[in-house]
Amino acid sequence: MVVLAASIISKSGKALVSRQFVDMSRIRIEGYLAAFPKLVGTGKQHTYIETENVRYVYQPMESLYLLLVTNKQSNILEDLETLRLLSKLVPEYSYSLDEEGIGRTAFEILFAFDEVISLGHKESVTGAQVKQYCEMESHEERLHKLVLQSKINETKDVMKRKASEIDKSKIEKNRGEKGGYMSLQSMGSGRIDSGFGNDNSISISSSGGFGGGSGFGLSADVDSFSTKSKGRPPASATAPPKGLGMQLGKTQRTNQFLESLKAEGEVIVEDVRPSVGQSKPTAPPPTDPVTLTVEEKLNVTLKRDGGIGSFDVQGTLALQILNQDDGLIQVQIETGDNPGILFKTHPNINKELFSNENIVGLKDQNRPFPTGQAGDGVSLLRWRMQSADESLVPLSINCWPSVSGNETYVSMEYEASQMFDLQNVVIAVPLPALREAPNVQQIDGEWRYDSKNSVLEWSIVLIDNSNRSGSMEFVVPPVDTSAFFPISVRFTATSTFSDLKVLNIIPLRGGTPPKFSQRTVLSTENYQVV
Repeated sequence: MVVLAASIISKSGKALVSRQFVDMSRIRIEGYLAAFPKLVGTGKQHTYIETENVRYVYQPMESLYLLLVTNKQSNILEDLETLRLLSKLVPEYSYSLDEEGIGRTAFEILFAFDEVISLGHKESVTGAQVKQYCEMESHEERLHKLVLQSKINETKDVMKRKASEIDKSKIEKNRGEKGGYMSLQSMGSGRIDSGFGNDNSISISSSGGFGGGSGFGLSADVDSFSTKSKGRPPASATAPPKGLGMQLGKTQRTNQFLESLKAEGEVIVEDVRPSVGQSKPTAPPPTDPVTLTVEEKLNVTLKRDGGIGSFDVQGTLALQILNQDDGLIQVQIETGDNPGILFKTHPNINKELFSNENIVGLKDQNRPFPTGQAGDGVSLLRWRMQSADESLVPLSINCWPSVSGNETYVSMEYEASQMFDLQNVVIAVPLPALREAPNVQQIDGEWRYDSKNSVLEWSIVLIDNSNRSGSMEFVVPPVDTSAFFPISVRFTATSTFSDLKVLNIIPLRGGTPPKFSQRTVLSTENYQVV
């Protein structure tokens, strides 16, 4: 009883995988495999064919044949048992029973064949034992990898300590060479008198609310602190000339080392010396005399199996005025026909005027709106909408992970409603810790893998009528399917649920109304699929 070869061939006789267990020339085995399709009859239920020299024991597998070539003295019952075991193992290692799937996992299939058949004879093994033997789990290997990783981490710590020592030594060296009498003399030559005399002043402004006196803001202007002294010109507060005094700086070599640490994912916090006038970046200042901002924040929780966990929209109408002469105004607005939105006015706004005529104005018409407010200005209106209607969701996400063999296939799809054109859409999918980036096989848009946080970001610049739906497919090692949740979503839009529009500016003193502009934005604050 000898199994000559175990093979997987196509219906046309093309050999995809073949393992010979006895000495046999390539021409001979190719001849056996090429002759097999001609011997298979149509409509027959037999699973073996005998010729003058060999016996074929086979089993169809979709568009392929799993084939054992044996001698005629072999025990056909045991050959059938061997064929049955191999037919269970092949789908375990190949994600698809076609030429492409078999070709990608050819070596894994050959290793499984070797575990089942040895020198032409069947081994007494089960399918689970074959998978265990092929995986080759080794405690020594895991221990070796842990030791190796600990050495790498220790080396990184040593590099950080060495870099710190190098920086300290350079600082000490610069102090020794340049921090002598010259530096003391140069530092002493620039005296700064900062005594607080009668010329010092602190200005207090009270324009931080509706009308004068409703709020206080303390502003300490740099120019208001006078440093003049009698009989002496004002001293210079500028830095000493280059080359004098202590100079602490980073060398090019240190910068290269810090860049290498950043590339490895380390967080480097650099000391930034504050300077006068340094502030956080802000939006461009408004150019029109009156600017009204309609902004809505979207908080949505979607369920992975469908449905809405929560849906909440919070909006504001803010007013910003540049000139105080334009403060005595009223704002005529128009709201959409959305019965689910509840509007609330500021306590200083005339509620009856707003309810009856959709005009936003102060109760005291002799008091102007405040000017020079930071940010978007003064909030006039607020509104909120909550709903359980899934048709109101601007963007729904479907995620379908499935484990097949040694890989997890994840298919994702987005569907956008017709209500909004979404901009700068980012769908962030959490992933387990990976050594390499995931294998993205198909995507509508762009993708980026954040290895530091182990997040795959799917980006679409614009979603409009041309791409209301899209998909992405990627492959990662086998993990629990719950590891891909929660999925976070970010986007913006230039239209809102309230559909609030500013129609006109009404000047209370008559005359020409000031020019105004409206800025409308819908953005996500917390948008997740859980």
